[in-house]
Amino acid sequence: MTTPQVSARFSAENSALLLIDHQVGTMQLIKNIDRNVAAKQSIALAKMAKILNMPVVITSSQEDRAQGPILSEIAEVLPEAHAARVKRPGVVNAWAYPDFRNAVLATGRKNLIMAGVTTDVCLIFPAIDAAREGFGVQAVLDASGSPSDLSEAFSRQRMHDAGVVLTATNTLIAEIAQDWSTPAGQQLITLLFTDVFPALGAGIA
Repeated sequence: MTTPQVSARFSAENSALLLIDHQVGTMQLIKNIDRNVAAKQSIALAKMAKILNMPVVITSSQEDRAQGPILSEIAEVLPEAHAARVKRPGVVNAWAYPDFRNAVLATGRKNLIMAGVTTDVCLIFPAIDAAREGFGVQAVLDASGSPSDLSEAFSRQRMHDAGVVLTATNTLIAEIAQDWSTPAGQQLITLLFTDVFPALGAGIA
């Protein structure tokens, strides 16, 4: 298969959003940051994708077990992507599961924005594998988390060494927006103030 020609600048036109295993049970494993913040940021990414009409691939693992369903807010924001989500039977590395990888390739996008509920398991492996295949990959770390600071630090280092760009939700949204004065930019800056930094928005109001 032809290696994609990566664009250095991520945009709504050349990027896809991948949401990996943001399930109500698995969220409980996040300890290094507030799990409610991680959930909020993953939902903000979903809203960003909806505003920009970006392709989204959602995957889950063993929903019928302790991992549970995808966060209901993500399902509500992206009902079509949620309905088409890739349900893995237990394969740890989503990229190694053909249905997921094929769904990503079908988007035709060169750059991948990834968030996985746990950085040290759900995010690290597909992020590294996609980067090795020639995709541009940004890992959104405040929409992900780990059971410990140590596992988070090691995972970040491994991804960075593999060429994955580490970022945060606000930085990613600003990069994708490019211009706050456009109609989409206005919606995105409102998203920042209402969802990502609600306290800041209240202060400005």
